[in-house]
Amino acid sequence: MSDAVKVGFVPFTAASRGILVVFCDDALKFGAATRKALGSAADTVKRAAAANQFKGKSGAALDILAPEGTKAPRLIVIGLGKPSGLKEKDFLKFGGVTAGKLNAASDAVTIIAELPDGAMQPDQAAGIASGVRLRAYKFDRYKTKKKDDNGAVRSDVSIAVADVTAARKAFAPESHVVDGVIIARELVNEPPNVLFPIEFARRASQLKKVGVNVEVLDVKAMTKLGMGALLGVGQGSTQPSRTVIMRWNGGKKGAQPVAFVGKGVCFDTGGISIKGASSMEDMKGDMGGAACVVGLMHALAARKAKINVVGAIGLVENMPDGNAQRPGDIVTSMSGQTIEIINTDAEGRLVLADVLWHVARKFKPNFMVDLATLTGAIMVALGTEHAGLFSNNDELAERLSKVGLETGEKVWRLPLGPEYDKLMDSQFADMKNAGARHGGSITAAQFLQRFVDDTPWAHLDIAGTAMGAPKTEINQSWGSGYGVRLLDRLVAEYYEAKT
Repeated sequence: MSDAVKVGFVPFTAASRGILVVFCDDALKFGAATRKALGSAADTVKRAAAANQFKGKSGAALDILAPEGTKAPRLIVIGLGKPSGLKEKDFLKFGGVTAGKLNAASDAVTIIAELPDGAMQPDQAAGIASGVRLRAYKFDRYKTKKKDDNGAVRSDVSIAVADVTAARKAFAPESHVVDGVIIARELVNEPPNVLFPIEFARRASQLKKVGVNVEVLDVKAMTKLGMGALLGVGQGSTQPSRTVIMRWNGGKKGAQPVAFVGKGVCFDTGGISIKGASSMEDMKGDMGGAACVVGLMHALAARKAKINVVGAIGLVENMPDGNAQRPGDIVTSMSGQTIEIINTDAEGRLVLADVLWHVARKFKPNFMVDLATLTGAIMVALGTEHAGLFSNNDELAERLSKVGLETGEKVWRLPLGPEYDKLMDSQFADMKNAGARHGGSITAAQFLQRFVDDTPWAHLDIAGTAMGAPKTEINQSWGSGYGVRLLDRLVAEYYEAKT
C-alpha cells in the first residue's frame, strides 16, 4: 500500500510552497495567518468571489490561477460556511474537497489550517490531512495506460498549523485508520481472479507485521470444527474456503475481548440459484465485510489500541459447479442446528452463522459486530446512505448510531422480533436459510441471531455502503472501505482501556 500524496505539517511561519489553499467563512473572512500569507492577493479573492458568486458556503471552492499579489501558481479558497456549527466530520470533508480540487496536480501544496477566529485545533488539522489522503486514493493498478487527468493527486502536501508537534500527535493514530480504510478499499476493488479465498487469507496474514496474531483454518480444520454451513457454500468452487482468525492483544492479559466478524464471499454467482448476468461483476465486492475487518484490525494494531480484539472472516466462493449445494439440501451448522437450503444465493448468512458461533463460544467476547453485504433488500429500504443496523443490545446499538453520526458512516436501526423469526422456520430442519420476499433484511438478521446466543451483538448490512456507493468528498473509489472508521471510533470512544 502506498500513497500518491504525502502529507506533513509545518508551522504558520514557514514559507508556503506551490499551490496555496486557504479557508474562509460565509462572510469571506480569513484568519490572521491566512491574511498575512495572502498579502495583497486578498483583494484578488474578493474580486474573483464576486465574479464567480462564491459565498463561502460549506465545501464550496474558489480556484484562482496565477493570482495577483502572491507567488503561488494557484490559490484555492475553501468555504467553511458558519464556523460556529462545524463538526469533526466537516474537516474530513474539507480535506477531501481540497484534494478534489487539486485533481492530478503534482505541484507542492500548502494548506493553511486556520479558521477566521484562529488556528484549527490539532484534531481538526488532522481531519484535513485524513480527508486529503482518503480523497487522493485511486485504484488503477490494472490500467496499462493512465490518463494524466485521472484525478489521482500526486503532491507533497504541507499543512501549516500553529503547533506542529500537537498536530502530528493528533494525526498519528488517524493516519493508521486511513491506512485501514485504504486496505479495505484495495481488497474490495481487486478482481475475483486475483482475490480468491486463499489469496485473501494470505493478505490478511500480512497483519502479522503490525503485531496481529493470525490463524488460518483450512477445509480440513473447518470440517473438524463442524462448520457445515460455511463449507456448504464453498463446495461448488475449485477455490477452497478459508476462515481467518486475527487477534490483537493490546489490553490487559486475559481481559475479555471485543469481536468483529466479516462476510467474505470473494465472488457470488448465486450458486445453483444463479443471479442474472446484469451487474454480476459487482459480486467481487461481496466480501466488503471481511475487507472492513482486515482494515480495522490493521488500524487498531498499528495505532497500538489498548484493547483485546478478535477479528474473524469466513472466505468462500459461491459457484454453480456440479458439486454445488442445491435448494432442498440440509446442512448442519457448527452450532448443531440444521438448515434447509431454500435459496443458494442466501449464502452469506450461512458463512456468518458458523463464524459467529465459533467466535462467541471460543473467545466469549464483550460484544460482537458482524458486517456483511448481505441483502439487496437493505438498499431498497435505506438506499446507499445508511447501513442497516440490527441488534439484540440497545446500548451497543445506540453507541453505533452515535459514532455513525460523528464519523459520517451512518447506520439506521431496524427491528428484530419473534414475528419475523417465525418466517425462518422450516418444515424439514431447524430453520431455512431464506424467508419470504418481504422484510428480507430483517429475516436475514433474525437468522444470524440464532447463532450468537446471549452475546451482545450487532449486525451491519452494508450492501449499499461498502461497494458502488455514491462518490463523496472523501471517496471516489468503487469500494468505499465503509466501517473501518465507524468501528475504530466505537472501540476508542467506549471500550478501549476499559475492558
